[in-house]
Amino acid sequence: MAVCAASTTPSLRSPCCASNPTKTYFGFSQRQQVIFYTGGRRSSGRGGKNNSQAFYCSAEAQTVVIGLAADSGCGKSTFMRRMTSVFGGAAEPPRGGNPDSNTLISDTTTVICLDDYHSLDRTGRKEKGVTALDPRANNFDLMYEQVKALKEGVPVEKPIYNHVTGLLDPPELIQPPKILVIEGLHPMYDPRVRDLLDFSIYLDISNEVKFAWKIQRDMAERGHSLESIKASIESRKPDFDAYIDPQKQYADAVIDVLPTQLIPDDNEGKVLRVRLIMKEGSKYFSPVYLFDEGSTISWIPCGRKLTCSYPGIKFFYGPDAYFSHEVSVLEMDGQFDKLDELIYVESHLSNISTKFYGEVTQQMLKHADFPGSNNGTGLFQTIIGLKIRDLYEQIITEKAAAPAEAAKV
Repeated sequence: MAVCAASTTPSLRSPCCASNPTKTYFGFSQRQQVIFYTGGRRSSGRGGKNNSQAFYCSAEAQTVVIGLAADSGCGKSTFMRRMTSVFGGAAEPPRGGNPDSNTLISDTTTVICLDDYHSLDRTGRKEKGVTALDPRANNFDLMYEQVKALKEGVPVEKPIYNHVTGLLDPPELIQPPKILVIEGLHPMYDPRVRDLLDFSIYLDISNEVKFAWKIQRDMAERGHSLESIKASIESRKPDFDAYIDPQKQYADAVIDVLPTQLIPDDNEGKVLRVRLIMKEGSKYFSPVYLFDEGSTISWIPCGRKLTCSYPGIKFFYGPDAYFSHEVSVLEMDGQFDKLDELIYVESHLSNISTKFYGEVTQQMLKHADFPGSNNGTGLFQTIIGLKIRDLYEQIITEKAAAPAEAAKV
């Protein structure tokens, strides 16, 4: 397997070097030395042993990397579809490749599922008594090397974890996109990978809502019994608490999904209270605000301008602290009845990074059939997608200006 990166790493120390300033590799013109290494991992996944080849090279292109962390069944797929839609083009599996590939590619983005970096297949995890959430079941060295390579503009051959068979399939070639999204259980677990992220999001779903969602997905779509779903949640909880949940402290934005506070003792979980927690001080990200930046505001929209059934809708905005970080919090409790009326709410929000009036509403209407389109999950996912587009454009503009500035010195 060939794994490319633009710099050497301490773990790979057996170079066989070749220098050619004009030669092209995988469509990228290289200007520095190309160094060949042995590295990677075998496709069977047992033991995570390295036995395949990799080469390292330098490339001028650089990919913007976004990390999305969440537990299984917490809406990552829907979020990905909303976000890639903002950039244009439907996200689809690689053409002509493995039909069980987890990768999604659109005009601008490539979404990689971090399950592909499992170092143990389903049988191996069972034999060792570990879950997929346990770091011991994942190859973080390979994850780091390949994300770093893609960020620096070099293709990689990435493994495929087959969710149908539970085995690790042969790798697939991934070309560096403009925007790389790594989504899964551990995008912020390894500090080396975390340092490669230009922006990070954590989907924080409360236990009550998570249980309701998993019942809907696993019973309706996968034929699981209620007892098996409960057993699965309980068996995963210790590892989730130990390895997944702590990652939210590193996120630039957290979408926190909770039961409503508008209905006393609500047990159905159909109405949600969703909080968008945005870290202050990020270079390319300015938190969204309602009415007046920095103020504390509670707002019940006018019922003549925003149609909503019982129990209505309530918004909140204000400053807060989150894992010792200064944050701004935007909250929505309740749900819409008519999505086209969302423009009334949109007109009272600022820093939403739209390119024209009503773009948030347009995006929501475009995907009205997606889960969460009538509540804060869809609204805040859409806004974060627009913010990531803005972040990408800022980074690209800054990089384009850098050579001109250097020439003036």
